[in-house]
Amino acid sequence: MSSTEEETEIPIPCVLITSCDGGFKEEELIKQILSSKTLPEPIKREETVAWYPWTINNKYYTADVRLCVVPSTFQMSSEIAQSMQAFIAYFDCTVKDGLEKLLPWISVVEDLAPEVLILVCDRVCEDGVTRHEAQQWCLSHAFELVELNPHELPDEDDDFPESTGVKRIVQALNANVWTSVEMKDGHNQGFGLMSSLVAARHNNPRSCQDPQSSSLPIEGLRVSEETNHTESSANTETQGDTVVDTLTDLDIRELADLTAGDADVDNFERLFTKLKEMKDKASSLPHEERKVHAEKVAKAFWTAIGGDDDEIDGLSSGEES
Repeated sequence: MSSTEEETEIPIPCVLITSCDGGFKEEELIKQILSSKTLPEPIKREETVAWYPWTINNKYYTADVRLCVVPSTFQMSSEIAQSMQAFIAYFDCTVKDGLEKLLPWISVVEDLAPEVLILVCDRVCEDGVTRHEAQQWCLSHAFELVELNPHELPDEDDDFPESTGVKRIVQALNANVWTSVEMKDGHNQGFGLMSSLVAARHNNPRSCQDPQSSSLPIEGLRVSEETNHTESSANTETQGDTVVDTLTDLDIRELADLTAGDADVDNFERLFTKLKEMKDKASSLPHEERKVHAEKVAKAFWTAIGGDDDEIDGLSSGEES
């Protein structure tokens, strides 16, 4: 193989899974994701690091990914860094310092900037890490909080009940734009933006030396490190706004793309699916912040589809209906 081919070869993407709870093994979460009582044979194993195969197969596409067990940052390698597109961390919510054990991973996540960031626990509790503490941590680091066994289940009367537990993890992974994606026949048009994202990512493969090289231009919008980080002097509210903007920019653009597409059944279904995904992403925010988030999404989406700014100038999360 020539040096040029080696440089352009795209590795199979991986989901890095780690546990900061000595009583919970990463393999247990993998079995839940795969809906299997037993683990498949690992594709590769290097001491405590193991790569397990998984083929995401849904209505719209298939994608081969690896579920990679990495117990600590000391086992990180350039191979894992170059292929990691999702990061899932399990922590012990029953102890007050449960979140502190995640600190070594923060610099890794910030450097590599994986598309999916999920914080997992059994269930938050007042005697350990409270819901508010976990949500604030997630907001600060752009993670989504998922409880495997939450105290409160979604309202069954809700037209779009929120997904919980491992179902939500699988849903989030299905919503990602994997570099290994292969679109199914008849669903290419509804995923025009997805194809563009995949092409851009293939042209800009991430590397541990240049983690920000995967910034993607989309119809004049550029998602870069400027939108991922605020100045150190910015206050908490500004930092929260930046996190929300980063999480929703691509979603809003995809919604706009779907809205402008053909009015067929598949496009309609994908539009509703996207709306549901965005609702789930916002579910980890505290109530008041959800209202601000909803306002931001509404305004940005209105602008994305060509709406007049003058028509929504009066919209404010502080107004009472």
